[in-house]
Amino acid sequence: MTITTTTHLNFRGTARQALEFYRSVFGGEIALATYGEFGMPADAPGADRLVFGELDGGGIRLMAYDIPGLDDASATAGETRRENGLTITDRPFFQSLRATSLDELTGYWDALAVGAEVAEPLAASAWSAGFGMLTDRFGVTWVLDVRAS
Repeated sequence: MTITTTTHLNFRGTARQALEFYRSVFGGEIALATYGEFGMPADAPGADRLVFGELDGGGIRLMAYDIPGLDDASATAGETRRENGLTITDRPFFQSLRATSLDELTGYWDALAVGAEVAEPLAASAWSAGFGMLTDRFGVTWVLDVRAS
């Protein structure tokens, strides 16, 4: 038996923009389907929003959709910050990205950090040659690190 897990991100009207942003960071191909394509009348509010979206490639796979009826793109679920070496959060999950080298990780960090709120700058830590945490402009908190050898 083969099993995989994929993060499915839920957005408030910005799923398409988020997937396009993640494609610019990671590469890969995007598949999209709107509520209108699934039968919602084309003139109904939200018909152009995503009922299904997927990024596949570059070693990462993400799925996303727009929550029906929720239009406040600025709203995010909770906050994340670092205080005195501790992570303080009320978010239900973080997205983890692990690379085998600091050079590889730095490229992803630099791209994800555009418009992000940095909770912990990317730097060497006691357990990794590189560790950092940020919440991107779409409200997803990423934990990036270099795999310990």
